[in-house]
Amino acid sequence: MPVPIEELKLEIVNAATGKPLGSEAAPSADGVLVVRDFPDDGPSPEQWQLAPVRASEDEEAEDHQPYVIRNAVSGQVLHDTAAADRAVRQWDAADGNESQQWHVVPVEGEAGLYFIEGATDGTVLDLDEPGADETRIVLREHDDSAESQRWRFVPAEPERTSDPVLHWAALGHWNGRRSWRLAHSPALRPAPGATPSFSNMLLVLEQFGTDEDAGAWKSEGATRSPGGQPGWWAGAGARFLADTTGAGRADIVGIKAAEGAVTSSSRGDGTFDDEERVLHPPVLSASPEDLWTLVDTTGGGKPDIVVLAADGVRVSPQDEDGTFAPTGGEPALKAFGHGEQAGGWFADRHPRFLADTTGDGRLDVVGCHDDGVWVSLQDEDGAFAPIGDEPVLRAFGHDEKAGGWFADRHPRFLADTTGDGRLDVVGCHDDGVWVSLQDEEGGFAEPLYVLDDFGVDQGWTSVEEHPRFLLRTTGGGAPDIVGFGPLGVVVSRGRGDGTFGPPKLVLNDFGDAQGWTSGKHLRYLADVTGDGTPDIVGFGNEGVWVSHGRGDGHFEQAHLVCRGFGYNEDAGGWRVDLHPRFLADITGDGRVDIVGFGGPGVYVARNLFRRFRTR
Repeated sequence: MPVPIEELKLEIVNAATGKPLGSEAAPSADGVLVVRDFPDDGPSPEQWQLAPVRASEDEEAEDHQPYVIRNAVSGQVLHDTAAADRAVRQWDAADGNESQQWHVVPVEGEAGLYFIEGATDGTVLDLDEPGADETRIVLREHDDSAESQRWRFVPAEPERTSDPVLHWAALGHWNGRRSWRLAHSPALRPAPGATPSFSNMLLVLEQFGTDEDAGAWKSEGATRSPGGQPGWWAGAGARFLADTTGAGRADIVGIKAAEGAVTSSSRGDGTFDDEERVLHPPVLSASPEDLWTLVDTTGGGKPDIVVLAADGVRVSPQDEDGTFAPTGGEPALKAFGHGEQAGGWFADRHPRFLADTTGDGRLDVVGCHDDGVWVSLQDEDGAFAPIGDEPVLRAFGHDEKAGGWFADRHPRFLADTTGDGRLDVVGCHDDGVWVSLQDEEGGFAEPLYVLDDFGVDQGWTSVEEHPRFLLRTTGGGAPDIVGFGPLGVVVSRGRGDGTFGPPKLVLNDFGDAQGWTSGKHLRYLADVTGDGTPDIVGFGNEGVWVSHGRGDGHFEQAHLVCRGFGYNEDAGGWRVDLHPRFLADITGDGRVDIVGFGGPGVYVARNLFRRFRTR
């Protein structure tokens, strides 16, 4: 686990005993600290906060950042009194006192475990008598093999903003009269004045749903993006949102095996046309393994339909009348397709991207095959260059010789990590983050290991369970890594040179520890307020939760903003495998709305930010 930021409240738990750090059951005047049991019916364990001693401008110094470990209630701090018994005490804070400063040192090869090392002499926190009850905390020489010197930080329960829903239960009486009493309800509602906020969930179109009357849609070939977010490429039965006309608002698009792509256009008021129409007929020799997307490949302002078909990449530009011509004849690129003639690219093994790798405004095709990274550049005439005989980089591939990268465990991204206008390859493998920089000639350097986090070895078990994103959390600068980890939201700030700063646990929410799982919940990053910085959006049990981005890599505590689109039955009973949900601007006002494909059809919750507040 990365080091938490100072806003988080934590229990500090000893790895050998499983007991938290705190005061004695009968606290003494000298402030001695122990590890002990805290019965369920007794007081809760002490909570602590890690405050960096200084805000260092030197990113390298952050790797050895000293911290003050402060009691979240009393404000007292861990203190080395240098007494003969080497006991560690809880003492009043004094600015600049190095006896109250500590280094948090990761245990090599043990995810989430740390040594807590004194800044003065390098001794570490240990147990005086590991088997005894209420054993004191002392300082000893560092011993790699001593489990009693290892500590785990456990974030406290998240603080969320919401209100309980009042539920009145009917009562019958002997004389036939009825009355009502206030009964317990686990349901929540958005807090008054929550910002940002959304309208109530409204059924706007009785089509594109899983029910028989709504079309009996079922996603069979949809895949996920390299970071785990749905909607990158769409397969048979998939539904998604895309601007099909260049009007600046998102329409509904669905993929039907027999009919191709169909659409229902946005009306601009939060609703959609009642009649679905064919957007694009099936490609030649259509297959359930074909993958579709809509994107402006040339920078001309109009979307194109791109299909990864059996024989390669097929592209259909939009005509002047807004229609898309059938993709007959030869494919635009005889590569990156799932047929043998196009290289044998498979959705569950080989991620493929459409991205402007050179900064010329046109999208290129990039893919990670068994043997490494392959690239086809698009020229000024809109043609894609044939791929070479060798990959451009023998890394980030599925085979062991190319690194042993697996699509379900190792997310890969394309991002400009240096600010030179060219995209680099970034990936999270078992051991952490690897980066391959692109040079001015379009070549890629050998991958460099830049960060020992965000990998399987650090507890990030899969792409779906722990989504990771590469994007800017500030108004400018390099992209950062943002991930939903085992204990919450983790951010590693980009340094602008292809490397990343130390990861920090910035929010005790949206992680495994807070009950978020890929089988029940969706988690996105999107700018829901229009301030230019990403916010966290989570579709949880009770509904939609939003944590507003501060613009500095940190996020506020989550607010419940819509009591719908959630897993619980009183929030709609939405299921990840049946009901895709998206954040998209369907009105053209520049703010994303919530759109979900439920059983009866399409539901919408309008973004109310800067219009009025819910009550």
